[in-house]
Amino acid sequence: LSVTSVEDPVIMSKIRQNLREKHARHIADLRAYYDSEIHSLKRQLEASHKTASSEDLKKINQNLADRCDQLDAALNEGSARIKTLENKNNMLEKQVADWRERFYAVSNTSKVLQERIEEMRTNNKEKDNTISRLKSRLKDLEEAFEKAYKLSDNKNTRLEEENKMFQNLLGEYESLGKEHERVKDTLNTTENKLLDANTQISDLKR
Repeated sequence: LSVTSVEDPVIMSKIRQNLREKHARHIADLRAYYDSEIHSLKRQLEASHKTASSEDLKKINQNLADRCDQLDAALNEGSARIKTLENKNNMLEKQVADWRERFYAVSNTSKVLQERIEEMRTNNKEKDNTISRLKSRLKDLEEAFEKAYKLSDNKNTRLEEENKMFQNLLGEYESLGKEHERVKDTLNTTENKLLDANTQISDLKR
């Protein structure tokens, strides 16, 4: 069975129906064959009654009885074989249903992980852009700080405020840097989980 057939309940229903019809036809053919054999033997017995002696009739009768026993045994064996095949078919249907549920579960997990990775990548990209802007602002503040320091030593208050802004911005930059590293680690972990899920999907498909 291909993965597509396993996923399609219509195809699985048709397969089960075809198997049942095949078993039913097989049983009907067996019964018709054995009925024909028995009918033929009865005709032979009736014909032999008209021409054979008493001893011959007993021998023919015994042969016919043995043949009937053989036919009954063959019919019982065929019926048992068909029953075994039906039980095996039911077991395989349950196994296929279990595999289908596992496949759907792993597929859903893979889809969720993929969505999380895309979301984290987008978030990571936004944080990269924020860090770039902060770097640019930090550079501007450094240049402004150096320029203000060179212009006048009497502007201590302004320098202190700018230094405070600089420290705050530096702290924000460091915090975002740590957050950025944590997001990268989480992204790597999620990608590994997605790889495991895809590997499991491949195994289930095989």
